[in-house]
Amino acid sequence: MSNDIPNIPFIDLQAQRAHIAEAMDKAVLAAVHEGNYIMGPQVKKFEADLSAFCGAKHSISCSNGTDALALVLMAKGVRPGQAIFVPSFTFVATAEVVAWLGTKPFFVDVLEDSFNMDPESLEQAIEDAKAQGLEPTGVIPVDLFGQPADYETLIKIADKHGMWVMADAAQGFGAQLNNKKVGTFGLATSTSFFPAKPLGCYGDGGAIFTDNDELAEIIISLRVHGKGTNKYDNVRIGMNGRLDTMQAAVLIEKLKIFPDELKSRQKIADYYDAGLKDVIKTPQLVDGATSAWAQYTLVLPEEINRDDFAAKCKAKGVPTAVYYPIPLSEQKAYSHYPKVSGGTPISEKLSRSVISLPMHPYLNADVQNYIIDVVKSACK
Repeated sequence: MSNDIPNIPFIDLQAQRAHIAEAMDKAVLAAVHEGNYIMGPQVKKFEADLSAFCGAKHSISCSNGTDALALVLMAKGVRPGQAIFVPSFTFVATAEVVAWLGTKPFFVDVLEDSFNMDPESLEQAIEDAKAQGLEPTGVIPVDLFGQPADYETLIKIADKHGMWVMADAAQGFGAQLNNKKVGTFGLATSTSFFPAKPLGCYGDGGAIFTDNDELAEIIISLRVHGKGTNKYDNVRIGMNGRLDTMQAAVLIEKLKIFPDELKSRQKIADYYDAGLKDVIKTPQLVDGATSAWAQYTLVLPEEINRDDFAAKCKAKGVPTAVYYPIPLSEQKAYSHYPKVSGGTPISEKLSRSVISLPMHPYLNADVQNYIIDVVKSACK
């Protein structure tokens, strides 16, 4: 490394682009020249590739990760008076789509070590919802920062109460739990192809995965304005939720290198852990889990001021980010929605103490060593 302050990107999309530049340019130009800009053949090809990758029977591409969530909820016909249980510590889209449809997002706390939904908190929230006259209907666990939620336990709880589970894998696609790939848990899985995601396109994009034939048929209809036999035969109220052909072309090429990138992300996470675990709390995987490592997130001790820590890193050229500074249950737009009795103290604690370091498959050892040294210095 130079003695000068380096310019370290938080996520280096240009390094990835350089790695597959020739194939990507060819794929994009082919889509341009073919002229099928909406629902072109690349879309169907990409959906087939997704199913081959994760093992889901149906892979349905769509416009973005938020619409992926919404399409499943619309297909399930959620309605007012129902409660959909979501973690308080996550990105807003998970709860936003529930509120869109007039259903109650019911906030559940998370586990301190995995950052994912706490099964005991879910159990309590279900009883709270019943006491409030709400109908417990669905659970949307989130694979936060890339690690799968505890689906085996959460699905058992949901089944006991007659609820369905939709996995929000906006950050977790590519991960596994007990040798089962994300995309095959619960009734359905949604994901996002936002550019910064482990598998990201050059704009917006998303997908839904399910083994349920009936659900898949309804989602495919909803994706194009609730079409029946054609787009002018409208059999249900839907949306314009299609994935652009150009983004499908991009994603086909990125999916080819995705397995190797996942291995690189794990290697980088391991290197961070080896260099930092003695000075700060590093992220840990639960038994049987792999992670897509969408983020590499530290938990600062109370005696370290996060703003000061971030400023020290920035001064040395190391970017950081905070995901997420306010729990959803405390956000202005969502604070009137119900939450588990006893509140969400772990979500609140994490929101005050988490900070994420640069993470992408093209971080080299010299840059990582520099980041580790800066973080160690900022911890003092």
